[in-house]
Amino acid sequence: MSLIPIRPGREPERRDAARNRELLLRAARELIEECGADGLTMGALANRAGVGKGTVFRRFGSRAGLMMTLLSDAEAEFQGRFMFGPPPLGPGAPPLERLVAFGTERIDWVLEFGELARAADVSAYNRFDVPAAVLWHRHLEMLLREAGVTADPWLMSTSLSAVLEPERILHALRVHGVATERLAASWCELVSRIVRAA
Repeated sequence: MSLIPIRPGREPERRDAARNRELLLRAARELIEECGADGLTMGALANRAGVGKGTVFRRFGSRAGLMMTLLSDAEAEFQGRFMFGPPPLGPGAPPLERLVAFGTERIDWVLEFGELARAADVSAYNRFDVPAAVLWHRHLEMLLREAGVTADPWLMSTSLSAVLEPERILHALRVHGVATERLAASWCELVSRIVRAA
């Protein structure tokens, strides 16, 4: 499924360029598996893939660009589930149920991909303005409107998005020892109160 990528696409690739791209991405995934996202450097990736460091930078632009490319498939899969998948995350459930499911699923997504997302979030654009982030922000806004929230749903969805930021969730888990279930319950309580107040 190809939806809105977290990193904008380019012109169609030549076969050898596509092969090299997959080689680099496979090497990047191996390095992340071995040493985590923070341990991945462009130099280490170039060495693992057997290419020059300049090749890596030309392909991805920056370390953050590499992380965003690695996230694209996971983000597209998440989009597919909240836009077209079964309820309660997908269409067909009441808006409050969809809001609860969205936050719960996003927390689970952060548990799996949060390190990559945190490594990609090096600029305000990467955090808030990439097409994928804009899409799920708009999705939250739409659900709030459907639930009857009239008190600035756009800004309210911005506030809710902040609750689901990877760095915030990972900090709560690792530094404060907050259980995943507690994060999900807190999200449920928050959106329920917002909808009830409307």
